[in-house]
Amino acid sequence: MIAGVKAGVARTLIQSVFVIALALGLAGCSGFNLFGPPKIKEEEIIPPETLYQTALTDIDRKFYSNALDTLLKLERQHPYSEYAEKAKLMTVYINFRRGKFPEAVLGADRYLALYPTSQEVPYILYLKGTSYFFQIKDITRDQQVASDAIDTLNLLVSSFPDSKYVEDARESIRTARDQLAGKEMSVGRYYQGNGQHLAAINRFRVVVEKYQTTTQIEEALFRLTESYLVLGLVSEARTAAAILGHNYPTSEWYKSAYEQLQKQGLTPEIVSGNWIAESAQG
Repeated sequence: MIAGVKAGVARTLIQSVFVIALALGLAGCSGFNLFGPPKIKEEEIIPPETLYQTALTDIDRKFYSNALDTLLKLERQHPYSEYAEKAKLMTVYINFRRGKFPEAVLGADRYLALYPTSQEVPYILYLKGTSYFFQIKDITRDQQVASDAIDTLNLLVSSFPDSKYVEDARESIRTARDQLAGKEMSVGRYYQGNGQHLAAINRFRVVVEKYQTTTQIEEALFRLTESYLVLGLVSEARTAAAILGHNYPTSEWYKSAYEQLQKQGLTPEIVSGNWIAESAQG
């Protein structure tokens, strides 16, 4: 009887040892720690200059994702080093090069907020403004990014007139302004086509008053001539055509405007007393 009990106890002990050994073995394979959570492996601290140079090498090789990861690590490990500022700048540049323009704009705003007196501000403004510029859609779409591009690049030109980025900025401003003028013309033509000539005139007037140096000005003056003739506002029609002819005498738009007036026995002439004449004198 006693021998049987001892044998049973022994079997129980053996089974317990086996279960514990099995559990430990499984824990070792799975990485599970029976005695508490596993220790988190500490991140290796790498010198900031090493991280920065690694990122630059990846940028040269166009490994942009790797470069971004390295720059983020640099900012995380050395947030107060001089390389943290460089990392933020290069992050803007990488997103710009990758065509991630909204991300580039956000990065530029972050940089400008943290380092408003940095010597790199002109470059950051250039990247930000150009990022807006490259997001401009066709004239049938909302043109807010065109306005944002103009505002940002104008800030660059006015604040840093000697910057090497000013010439490119001015060219982008001209193109963006032409885009905004084109939007006004598109809407104006739509109203005109639907017989809403007063609404159309308001749009064409914006082009004449705000975007005189754009490629849209010739058509705007012609469309004003058309709509004013339809409404019987002869003085305004003659004045619009006269200004068009004075500035663009060989333009096809002027030829068409002149023919429109001739059909009603009229000739182009600047008649004082209307906003177009005052605009021309101003």
